[in-house]
Amino acid sequence: MADDVVPKTFRALVESAEKKYARVRDLPAYGRWGTSNHYFHKVFKAYMRLWKYQQENRVRLLECGLQRWEIGEIASRIGQLYFSQYMRTSEARFLLESCIFYEAILNRKYFEGSGKDRMVRFKELRFYARFLMVSLILNRTEMVNLLVEQFKAIVDDSKAAFPGTNFKEWRLVVQEIVRFARVHSPSPDARPLRYCALFDSHPSSRPYVARFHAKKVLKFRDALLTSYHKNEAKFAELTLDTYRMLQCLEWEPSGSFYQRSPVEPRVNGAVIDQSITSGLIDINLAAEMMDPALPPNPKKAVLYRPNVPLLISVVATMCEELPPESVVLIYISASGNTIQNTTLHTESSSSSRKSSKNSVLSRTSYEQKSALHENYTNTNGDMGQYFENCLCLGPNRSGGIPAEVD
Repeated sequence: MADDVVPKTFRALVESAEKKYARVRDLPAYGRWGTSNHYFHKVFKAYMRLWKYQQENRVRLLECGLQRWEIGEIASRIGQLYFSQYMRTSEARFLLESCIFYEAILNRKYFEGSGKDRMVRFKELRFYARFLMVSLILNRTEMVNLLVEQFKAIVDDSKAAFPGTNFKEWRLVVQEIVRFARVHSPSPDARPLRYCALFDSHPSSRPYVARFHAKKVLKFRDALLTSYHKNEAKFAELTLDTYRMLQCLEWEPSGSFYQRSPVEPRVNGAVIDQSITSGLIDINLAAEMMDPALPPNPKKAVLYRPNVPLLISVVATMCEELPPESVVLIYISASGNTIQNTTLHTESSSSSRKSSKNSVLSRTSYEQKSALHENYTNTNGDMGQYFENCLCLGPNRSGGIPAEVD
């Protein structure tokens, strides 16, 4: 009976971690920590306890039938948790931790031999898709190219290994990442989109810049990034526009992460073979990458073609939770105002007098809209008379920024 304690304890830890993960899996990636912080702490604690237990009892678990893909699934879930925390907080250390776990799974080939089990093959495909997203955001071009080639090969093999299963969605994912990588493909000599000390001013210069502000300096805390273009290059829900904006709103980690060689754990001076089943992952590597002198990244909500209620809801949440003396960046990438162009084109076929009259009215309307902000701040009347065709991004009667929506 004593021999059954280890596998039973392991399965109980797996079940407990999965139940806790189910509570946070569908939480939105925008808004501040709020009440979800408590749940995330519990999930991290549960998976770290599970990971440590399987490390300490690896030999016995393997004897009892533990599969290598199960170890990879645990590591993949931890990497997924770290990435979800990065999307909620924009803290680069979570992104780096996620990459460390994913790269360990790839190097140790935890999912190797998945062609015999369809369920395991789907787990492997999800792992590749998640690792690709992390590598894209970290600008690890060589890793992205390697993962794309392996991902394509696995999808092609899946069609042959499981002829009765439809892998159409995964083929579309392959097409998305291939197109995205081809369109993006930065030049080796191009400057990075992130803040970089080689090209940008150091944060220590900010107090000198602040002298030029007459009253106060606002802090950039949050950003909403969304895109509505049709047929835009994208991967998952990250379009090319939002990806580049995401990069522009990040501080480059100060460590040499992209050139760093993998850490080789040693025991009594001997190098451990990480290709077998050591299970050792250096989760402290990210701590060496962070520069405490850099300010925190602004928190970002990335939405793909959200409907109007969702967009307004996210904006409202951000504004409600925004600290004093802070600002939110709202980036909406979309096509121009085609309705107005179509209307003008239709009206151009009318009589010259009507066209001339409409032209005068159009110029008058434009002049009135150009003076909207000045008129609005100098009146105590109802805002509806000035913003009939606009969305006012700001508190009522406080001089918000009008955005035309007709």
